[in-house]
Amino acid sequence: MLLNFINTDLYERQGEALTNFKKTLPDTESELAQELTKDPYNFAFTGITKPYNERILKDALLGNISQFFLELGTGFAYVGKEFRLQIGQKEKFIDLLFYNLILSCYVVIEVKIGEFDFQDLGQLSGYVVACNHLLKKEGRDNPTIGLLICRQKDSLLAQYALEGSNLPLGISEYDLSKLYPEKIEGTMPTIEEIEMKLNNINKKM
Repeated sequence: MLLNFINTDLYERQGEALTNFKKTLPDTESELAQELTKDPYNFAFTGITKPYNERILKDALLGNISQFFLELGTGFAYVGKEFRLQIGQKEKFIDLLFYNLILSCYVVIEVKIGEFDFQDLGQLSGYVVACNHLLKKEGRDNPTIGLLICRQKDSLLAQYALEGSNLPLGISEYDLSKLYPEKIEGTMPTIEEIEMKLNNINKKM
């Protein structure tokens, strides 16, 4: 796990999503929720190298669920993919629905393979409101959080969109390639080198 964090440059990505959590969540919850985000998310583990659509990406994420959970962070429990919501006479389907045990809330994740635009956040907002009405239980669950993970975003456009919402929402990008410079690979010690170093230390003690 430590090597994974180093290899994917976690320190630089942790808590970096654009969000409005400070405005929409209590102080302690907003800080914790922010720390659970990343920007960008590293989806290199999906192995996708050819042209793909949203369904292919979502299938690849869930096909590597252990790596996906590791990338999402602590406390996430999987609820469903294309999770069905009956809203009036309409059926709506959430891309990915999770529950975070630390925040005690549902987390709606929408995945977009294109560039972020205003209407994307409108769709996410609708799902968050619906979850609060249909799934959230009073006395058990905190307000639902929405996270949009897109291929690319204009930060100013994203910030304007977030300022226009009173729901706790975040916007991040994802990357399908390794997020650390290749030159670092040669400077990382091998497992054998680490073990040799530890053995030498033990002999001197």
